[in-house]
Amino acid sequence: MSDILNPADAEFAQTLRAALPEGTLDGASASYLEEPRGRYAGQAGVLARPRNAQEVSTLVRMAADARVGIVPYGGGTGLVGGQVAPDGPAPLIVSLERMAAIRDVYPDENVLIAEAGVILANVQAAAEGVDRLFPLSLAAEGTARIGGNLATNAGGTGVLRYGNARDLCLGLEAVLPDGQIWKGLTRLRKNNTGYDLRHLLIGAEGTLGIITAAALKLFARPAQTGTALLVVQSPDAALKLLSLARGLFGEMISAFELIHRQGFDFLTETMPDVRQPFETPPEWCVLIELGLAADMDPSSALETLFASGAEAGLVSDGLIAGSGAQADAFWAIRESIPEANRRIGSVSSHDISVPLGAIPEFIVQAGERLARMGDFRINCFGHVGDGNLHYNVFPQVGRSRADHENQRDAIKACVHDLTDELGGSVSAEHGVGRLKVGDLERYSDPAKMSAMRAIKAGLDPLGIMNPGAVLRG
Repeated sequence: MSDILNPADAEFAQTLRAALPEGTLDGASASYLEEPRGRYAGQAGVLARPRNAQEVSTLVRMAADARVGIVPYGGGTGLVGGQVAPDGPAPLIVSLERMAAIRDVYPDENVLIAEAGVILANVQAAAEGVDRLFPLSLAAEGTARIGGNLATNAGGTGVLRYGNARDLCLGLEAVLPDGQIWKGLTRLRKNNTGYDLRHLLIGAEGTLGIITAAALKLFARPAQTGTALLVVQSPDAALKLLSLARGLFGEMISAFELIHRQGFDFLTETMPDVRQPFETPPEWCVLIELGLAADMDPSSALETLFASGAEAGLVSDGLIAGSGAQADAFWAIRESIPEANRRIGSVSSHDISVPLGAIPEFIVQAGERLARMGDFRINCFGHVGDGNLHYNVFPQVGRSRADHENQRDAIKACVHDLTDELGGSVSAEHGVGRLKVGDLERYSDPAKMSAMRAIKAGLDPLGIMNPGAVLRG
């Protein structure tokens, strides 16, 4: 479908200007044509920055009439190229950055209504302002926007306790591909009235419509928080420690992150100002956070976990944060690793998930298979509590990723084939975008692909919504 689209050219821009308030349109500057990994460069089409859902509706209707493709744009932090169009006719880029209002907060209902352009950190702050928690948390929260978080079904560090972005949303306002505004900003917890358009649009990456606002779930803030870095013998020991922690604390585990020594080494190599917690980095460790009731002492709780883990032969050392500042320092280590990775420059990066019990087997087998392909450094880390690993392959010291460019596809196939063999997913939390369109086709059930294509054709028969993302044109 995308090959019949027309470009967003000067004539089309003039038509839009006649129908929209002054200042809505602009030329697409370089910042809207880039993505963090530098794999794609977008085309310079027309940039629109609407102020409300009605203006988005006008843009979509006029794009449909002119057969012009639309690329919705949030914070631009996506890692699979969903926010840029590198080929095909130049698109209309619709940035939601001006739709950045917190419309309403209902603390007694634990609900917050935010427009799609609100930065995630500002959603968190608005919740904190009424003594509530919005638990979606990720490294890009200072620039990522909530509409994009929902469009990609973002994950982050709190999935273990609170779920993905889709689990944190009660209702949506969205503009559909024909320009209709769906006014679905319900605050209801129960609503069994036909197909759930909310969950259809969440995770669709702008291919079925443009999210303009959301009703988000809030939670009570934990009365106390405990944070620790615990040295474990292996990934298998980490999983056993997680099971032990669940037996002790139930659903009070807010995060459980696996970190490999390579992550510490990369920080030493690229970000020496980041203070490291261990004099000698361990081979494996976990970062655990507990959100506890007022009558529980965080240090005592974590000391109990450490003692039980040590007795079971799972834990050999550890650090318990004695203050909020120290806890922040532990998290700074975890959140700095992706930036260190970027500075090293990966040959191939993978956002995968496997069943929890398959994590140790995946790590061993992936390392063995890649060793037969060459000499690489591997940084494996991630949200092990929900089975999501960031498994990234890097060149050895003295070499660059360009030296292995001819191996990149083979490395990706090696990692993804193993993920599929173990019953996993080749996209755990970053989405499909343009980077993984072929992977979706290769690893997905044929019935699922058929249903997805039928949904796309039914809602977007002209193929104007983010053409080239998720599904081929």
